[in-house]
Amino acid sequence: MKITKINPWLVKVPGTFWGEFFFIEVTTDEGITGWGEITTTTPMANRAVAGIINRLNDLLVGDDATQIERIWNKIFRAFTYMGSRGAATHVTSGIDIALWDIRGKMLGLPIYELLGGKVRDDVLLYTHPSQKGWDRKERIEEEVRKIVDSGHTAMKFDPFPHLEANDTSNAGYLDGKMSRKGEKIAAEITAAAREFAGPEMEILIDAHGRFNVPTAIRLCNTLEDAGQVDWFEEPVPVESYHALNQVREKVNVPITVGERLHTRWEFVPVFEKELADYIMPDVTWTGGISELKKISTMAEAYYIPVSPHDASGPINVLAGSHVMLTVPNFYRLETANADLSNYNQFIQTPLDNTNGALHVPDKPGLGIEMNMEYLVANRIE
Repeated sequence: MKITKINPWLVKVPGTFWGEFFFIEVTTDEGITGWGEITTTTPMANRAVAGIINRLNDLLVGDDATQIERIWNKIFRAFTYMGSRGAATHVTSGIDIALWDIRGKMLGLPIYELLGGKVRDDVLLYTHPSQKGWDRKERIEEEVRKIVDSGHTAMKFDPFPHLEANDTSNAGYLDGKMSRKGEKIAAEITAAAREFAGPEMEILIDAHGRFNVPTAIRLCNTLEDAGQVDWFEEPVPVESYHALNQVREKVNVPITVGERLHTRWEFVPVFEKELADYIMPDVTWTGGISELKKISTMAEAYYIPVSPHDASGPINVLAGSHVMLTVPNFYRLETANADLSNYNQFIQTPLDNTNGALHVPDKPGLGIEMNMEYLVANRIE
């Protein structure tokens, strides 16, 4: 079965954080088509990666689509001299997911069956509340109640970037500081969320790699006191394992990292130096289904739970879910919203995430068919 064409699909997603999803279509000479996803965090990055995808036709057309491992290495090693992380692994991820989709369709089996079969019946989720208007306690209550009522038992939010409108230093990492005023407001938000969620809900805090070492330590300890925090995510920028270690030594809250780590090699020091309690690789960024499975198996040897960062499009969520059905050391999988109905316009059969878990389709490949009429009508050229 030969690859005949690789097509990037940038598609508008109005009214969402992402604004657009970035899908990959791989066609073959036997009429089987596979779909992958990349969806980076900015339109600029999406377009940069789309340009690379277009050039991949020169590299991959004519290759046997069933040779997933060989193609993974062929793409990955093609970027060795410019750095085979970041954009290179995003590209590798999108193609890898599409090839697993093709393989499943060819054999008439869902991807999880090709990875060893299920160790659980469905995939437990955590999700995000909308944080618009969280300067008012009633809005926090409204959003948290929605998540509780939906059956989810864990939620994540970032109490920091919405705080000080005139302070731009924390839009990204500059000096890594947070004022005492910002710290107080973050603590109040966390305490209110805990109050309305109740004691059984797991509350996960995302710092988005924004803080320097002393600030991260201070904020983590403050939020722990404010509301029984169950993890503190990316307390410092991802570039320094030493900074991460300094924070980990001074806090009691479990630490998680991994959405911005690429491939198994970047996770090795996290495991060997005991830098995190959870890891959260993203299947569309770290190297695809092949790599997520390998990273998860490595983590299993250290008894570290895996909780994939899967918060963009429907293929992202499904690809991560297929792997997690087969992973013993699984915690939860991320979704951007408790209600996944926004995905229905992209796919022909709606996803089922009743009671806070994704019930993965048992159809071949990823288990979905794309809504081509919608994709064509909303494609960004």
